[in-house]
Amino acid sequence: MSKYATPGVYVEEKSILPPSIVQVSTAIPVFLGYAAGGEIGKPIRITSLKEFEDHFKDPVSGDVGKSYEFTFTGSQAAMPETDFFLYEAIQLYFMNGGGACYIIKIEDFSDGVKESHFTATTGIPLIEKMDEPTLIAFPEAVKLSASNYATVVSAAMGVCAATKDKFTLIDSPNGMDLLDVPGGLTDYRSQAITSNDTSYGAAYYPTLKTVVRVGVDESNFPGSPVVGSADYQNIQNSVNAVNRVIVPPSALMAGVYAKVDRDYGVWKAPANLALQGVIKPSVQISDANQEHLNVDATSGKSINAIREFAGKGTVVWGARTLDGNNNEWRYINVRRLFITVEESVKKATAQFVFENNDAKTWVKVSSMIKSYLNGLWKEGALTGASPEEAYFVNVGLGTTMTQQDVLEGRMIVKIGLAAVRPAEFIILEFSHFVNQ
Repeated sequence: MSKYATPGVYVEEKSILPPSIVQVSTAIPVFLGYAAGGEIGKPIRITSLKEFEDHFKDPVSGDVGKSYEFTFTGSQAAMPETDFFLYEAIQLYFMNGGGACYIIKIEDFSDGVKESHFTATTGIPLIEKMDEPTLIAFPEAVKLSASNYATVVSAAMGVCAATKDKFTLIDSPNGMDLLDVPGGLTDYRSQAITSNDTSYGAAYYPTLKTVVRVGVDESNFPGSPVVGSADYQNIQNSVNAVNRVIVPPSALMAGVYAKVDRDYGVWKAPANLALQGVIKPSVQISDANQEHLNVDATSGKSINAIREFAGKGTVVWGARTLDGNNNEWRYINVRRLFITVEESVKKATAQFVFENNDAKTWVKVSSMIKSYLNGLWKEGALTGASPEEAYFVNVGLGTTMTQQDVLEGRMIVKIGLAAVRPAEFIILEFSHFVNQ
């Protein structure tokens, strides 16, 4: 029976707008580490430090981070070795522009830092099933040996390569001197970074002395001074003078990535920016030092330096992936732009699965992708004086598909992007001009 069987006025809404692509989130990190409270192996999404405190506070003691016993010579305190600093690292992440992120508690503070905590089914393997996160960081893993650190890095970068929508932020194990050429630097590249998926990660060096303090266990204050007394205050002052936690840079860089993506776009290199909450790098890097970090003819594993400059503070002074000898994937922003475009297009084209594999569908898909890429070009993500120079989208019989492809249900779309690249080396050439 016709739907127009009864006399009257009928209203129908017809969609005339073509399908569009919505860009996926670009800087949502997932942090793996140790916490006082909370459930092991349960990803928790937070948007503020207060939410971290609410989720990971110990229900008995009320502690969030680890409290440490300081050692004393007389009343002079010395900073203890800090093994657990996820709470402090998250503080610095938010200081540097971080927004929404995920936290995966892999253990509490009772069993030390172990490689198995990161690679167990309650750790990195969980991330492969998570859709929203685009960055992976594990700052406390620097307490591992080089070989164990390599296992964690390989697991994380393996997830990135498998999903093709994530990127790993990498530090260096404690005690590895990357300014020692060829000793520590060669060892780092050969022992701590053994993954073959090098375009899906970036390494940063050195660790950073920060304004953040760790929790203090006052049970070993010398003389057991009464709280509020002059002796207590003197000891407290002595503790505060040295209580500056040293952290690896990955958590801060996650915040920098989020800020750059938000303020400029994922196509902007996350470099030449001052880090917030940092007093100074743990070691000073010179131009000569950075030459060895930035370029390696043998392995191509570039390490991004964090340096202190007069008048600028502590600055991120590198923008390379670990695949530093690869002209396609040398730069972080290029790799992350492709990750973003690939994931966005993939999700948008899912609506065409099981549609007729014919010219009508091909035009819809092509128009949708071209519209998205044209928007990126206008925003400055792609280079070229015209859209034709910035990107191409090809789909069709005889162009990207054979008749056999159509018979087997394959619709093949070929996309090319001319990604913008950072001006890593600005060369100014001067010469004498003799006035004739």
